[in-house]
Amino acid sequence: MTELPVRRAIRATLGSRRLVAYAALLLVVIGTVQVAASLLFYRAIDRQTLHDDHARRVAELLVVSERVHAISPDLVAATMTTRHLEVGLARAPTVPQPVHGDGLDEIVGQIRGWEPGLAGRELLLAVEKGAGGRLDLVGSMLLPGDTWLNFRSRDISSGWPVALRATILTLLMTLLCIGAGLIGLRMLTRPLRRLSDAAVAIGQGRIVPVRESGPADLRNLARSMNDMQARISGLVDDQARSFEAISHDLRTPLARLKVAAGFVDDSDIARLVGSSADEMEAMLMSLQQYLRAQHVEAELETVELMGALRALLAGLEAPVALHGPERAEVETYREPLLLALRPLIENAVCHGRHVHVTVRSEGEDWLIRIADDGPGIDEAWFTRILDPFFRIDDARPRDTAGFGLGIPTAHSLLQRFDGTLAFANAPEGGLVVTVGVPRAA
Repeated sequence: MTELPVRRAIRATLGSRRLVAYAALLLVVIGTVQVAASLLFYRAIDRQTLHDDHARRVAELLVVSERVHAISPDLVAATMTTRHLEVGLARAPTVPQPVHGDGLDEIVGQIRGWEPGLAGRELLLAVEKGAGGRLDLVGSMLLPGDTWLNFRSRDISSGWPVALRATILTLLMTLLCIGAGLIGLRMLTRPLRRLSDAAVAIGQGRIVPVRESGPADLRNLARSMNDMQARISGLVDDQARSFEAISHDLRTPLARLKVAAGFVDDSDIARLVGSSADEMEAMLMSLQQYLRAQHVEAELETVELMGALRALLAGLEAPVALHGPERAEVETYREPLLLALRPLIENAVCHGRHVHVTVRSEGEDWLIRIADDGPGIDEAWFTRILDPFFRIDDARPRDTAGFGLGIPTAHSLLQRFDGTLAFANAPEGGLVVTVGVPRAA
């Protein structure tokens, strides 16, 4: 009965979370593209800056070296060699002929742009591999007296000397923007998550007032959900109470029918009328319990499970074995829990000779396991038995008690109060019903 709304609610929840994930992924992708574009941009700028730096350095080297050579040629190598530049004088150039490509023509133009006085001088440049596999700029310039000034500017291929700080700053700013975007996205989608959680609860038959907050569209949606809940709750309550009243009123003619059966001379007819009236009365009581489960209300309270179960089993007057700790206290809804357990235990007693009820804890949760040694139920019917009035005739003969409302009643109650209900067949035979005790949401 509630399977379809629950599935829709779960799909809504998953869909909203996928929406958040997609939006977060979009932010990350945008940030990644921004960082990649910035890195490429800075690298291009850095390469140009690097060429400018080497051109300026070489231009200064050539001008100063020429002046030092004019004063004292022996001081050129010692004076001009630094950590970045290696300078020497020789009769032959290190670069025997002009080399084009690798941006050398551009660097030559930049050198002459820095020092226009070098425009008429013969300048030969090349790129060679240096220490560590890096590229060095080597060159030769003819000085007066047929002397060649040979130089090596180390590591022309080194990246990021200028843009490294800007790159790190861009990366940090991108991460900061992505983090702020994710936080903002979480804040914006929080009302949507509340709505999806409320949809799940509504599908389980609970009344969950939705806070009307967030953007205008989400506020309108929350208001519509609250109105829808009120209408559905009113319809369900009116329907359930109407059927309850009808069921109660039908007991009066049934009672008169049972009294009238006592005055019938034919014992067979009297017995038939009386048993039919009893069956109808039992059906009405079962229907009343099912309808009451649709609108019963309860508050959280501390329940000692073992004591509550002993009292419940004593009222059933059935041979049921109870297992569990001496005390098992939990904050739960006493009346809905006991109303749900009663038909499940009655069902086990009806179809099995031996019934065991076991109470155990799993972390903060408490589970109640009801096991019988009856015929069990095919797993294909585990979902269908939650439908009202459904009976498995092959496994449950028609002459057995019950009208197919006990398990649906338990399921409705547990679902409304955030409990769980699961079925399994024991390896040795029989049905095992596991109830997750409702707790505070």
